[in-house]
Amino acid sequence: MALEKFQLLPEVRDFLAKKRFGGVIGGQEVFASNGETFHTRDPGTGDVLAEVANMQPDDVDQAVQAAAKAFRQTNWPNLTAHERGAILHRWVDLVESKKRIIAQIESLDCGKIYRQAEADVQNFIDTMRYFIEMSLHIERRAVLAVPHYEAYSYRAPWGPCGFIFPWNFPILLVGWGIAPALAAGNTVVIKPAEDTPLSTLFVAHLAKEAGIPDGVVNVVPGLGEVTGAALARHPGLRRMSFTGSPEVGRLVGEACARNLVPVKLELGGKGAAVVFDDVDVSATVEKLVQAVTFHCGQVCCTATRWIIQKTIYDRFVSEAVKRLQEIRIGHELEPRVQMGPVVNEKQKKRILSYIERGRAEGAEVILEGGELELPELGGFFVKPALLAGSLKNVAAQEEIFGPVAYLTSFSDEADAIEKANDTEYGLANSVWTADLQRARRVAEAMEAANSWINAHNLFPHGVPYAGIKKSGLGGGVLSEQTYFDYLRSTSVVRPVS
Repeated sequence: MALEKFQLLPEVRDFLAKKRFGGVIGGQEVFASNGETFHTRDPGTGDVLAEVANMQPDDVDQAVQAAAKAFRQTNWPNLTAHERGAILHRWVDLVESKKRIIAQIESLDCGKIYRQAEADVQNFIDTMRYFIEMSLHIERRAVLAVPHYEAYSYRAPWGPCGFIFPWNFPILLVGWGIAPALAAGNTVVIKPAEDTPLSTLFVAHLAKEAGIPDGVVNVVPGLGEVTGAALARHPGLRRMSFTGSPEVGRLVGEACARNLVPVKLELGGKGAAVVFDDVDVSATVEKLVQAVTFHCGQVCCTATRWIIQKTIYDRFVSEAVKRLQEIRIGHELEPRVQMGPVVNEKQKKRILSYIERGRAEGAEVILEGGELELPELGGFFVKPALLAGSLKNVAAQEEIFGPVAYLTSFSDEADAIEKANDTEYGLANSVWTADLQRARRVAEAMEAANSWINAHNLFPHGVPYAGIKKSGLGGGVLSEQTYFDYLRSTSVVRPVS
């Protein structure tokens, strides 16, 4: 087992020594009703980390029923914000006390460099505390000034909320999803990605230790077509949230529509970075190289289309090639590694196929990229690649989800905006220029829910993050409006004259 060469924390070794993991339903570990399991692997070695229950539709029903029972029969939705916040703070404090353990589990399960995994666990902590604090200051009753009536609106939690998360940011996205729901008084059923369920299961067991009532936090691991599909179509949910591909997002949206369950979808992107000729070229190259290699490019909002002003195009390309060739690739637990593996063999093949398809459609191959073999490790490694040419190329139009950037040049501001908007996606773009007025014009003209200036991948708490067009619908995350998404509104009216 190649993993033995790395120094695992004793607690992580003890956790993995269990070998077989079930879901968490009603505060108890529960295995699939038919006994089915699947394996989750270390992407850096290909070794099996654990055998995990493939929860079946009847198991999903049990989890939703447990969430509904907890909503009805525990005092969770009726606690004051301070009382509920105190319990949630105990949970978050436990997570924080075990941050290094959870980060190493996360790193091993999804192939993310350890320091990035640790930052993701911290983000979970910060997100939970952000929404706990928000819940203490939100007034749920709002008086309505209407003649002849005493009227007000009242906001209350919905009930059981379902969440399906992807494999690229397991613990971080769990925080983004469930923090506002729990702080508002809802109960949750979480379906983690089959490639990366371990950190979610670990944290869910801490919920019971912290005193969160049984059934408030439930986790149903399993395959998407079995467990995820069963959760999406369950009529007992009151809200649904899905993060993943547009193809699966459509299926989730259709399933929720049949039950009239409100759904929030975040469905990926094909982000543009528009770079004007007044930038510091070397500094901008460094930031975009970091963006496209961060977590091996497996980031929905990252900059994968580089639209560079003609006057600096050749210099920009030259420096980008040099910098990408210097990226140190290796196992996610190696301390000096800058880019780890992709999540699995399927994803590696997907990335390689897009490079070949792009080439076949006439893309210029600036940097070859391709498979990287590390015989001492095994695992699923690819090298960064740069392609260039027409934006109608498949590699410029479709989400690759790997360390591959597609380059083209532009002449003026109008040309840059037109090329940035030449996509079905609408998640996140960035503009790079020393001219702040121009930056704001371009940021506002780009068709996406998020525009960044002289940076990429910014997620401060308090700023809504969402998607439009093929990138999603149903509201965003990380802001006050997210908290209100998890409170239904009731109008209360009494005639007074």
